[in-house]
Amino acid sequence: MLWDTHMHSAFSGDSDTEPELMVQSAINKHLDGICFTDHFDYDYPNEPDEFLLDFPAYQHKISELQEKYAKTLPIHFGVELGLQPHLSDMHQELVQKYPFDFIIGSSHVVHGMDPYYPGFFDHRKEEEGYLEYFESVLENINAFSDFDVYGHIDYVVRYGPNQNKYYSYQKYSDIIDEILKKLISLGKGIELNTGGFKYGLGHPNPCEDILKRYHELGGEILTLGADAHKPEHVAYDFDKIPDILKTCGFSYYTVFKERKPVFLPIP
Repeated sequence: MLWDTHMHSAFSGDSDTEPELMVQSAINKHLDGICFTDHFDYDYPNEPDEFLLDFPAYQHKISELQEKYAKTLPIHFGVELGLQPHLSDMHQELVQKYPFDFIIGSSHVVHGMDPYYPGFFDHRKEEEGYLEYFESVLENINAFSDFDVYGHIDYVVRYGPNQNKYYSYQKYSDIIDEILKKLISLGKGIELNTGGFKYGLGHPNPCEDILKRYHELGGEILTLGADAHKPEHVAYDFDKIPDILKTCGFSYYTVFKERKPVFLPIP
């Protein structure tokens, strides 16, 4: 089976699920392993305390679960960092302080606003908002790169006025290729995030054309995650993953242990 290495629990500001329920869901779905990646989005607009993470308590809880389920399910300790250029020094101190297995760098806030909120598009045309988002991803990578993969590279499309109706990799290929080439040059990966299916896009985040292009450019590190915030969404639509990976040219996927990639065959 597969690993789900992007999931959230009550330690994230947008979930109220006890971590053990996520573990039990993964066991019931016969996953080979999981990684918790609860949110840390410092300086989040309007609600600055919404995505702060109690790291000592979080680490303690994951350690408890690792011990309790040691013979049943591998559980890794990760984090999803909400990147903004001015937070780079703080993030660097953080990743050196805790023994993470896996770090996702993500863009949630674009120049002071999260596209999750409709107001992001009040003064931007959809195409302009998407382009600004991709430009901000590149800004973040240039400012901070001590992460393992970049999360849901086309996250913004989930919340656009028309979602992916008029969106395609080809429309933004110049900036997306620049992002992918930069990540590859740094030895960083991307993820296949099935949250896009949950949000009604009919495609993962990023879309298949971006996954394929990453592989064409020489990218090898690709992790899997459902971006679940509830037990029922663990491994969401994971049955689609093998065909997607093979169509995009991959024969394996990646899991991180102690920040080191482990390559596993596609079932």
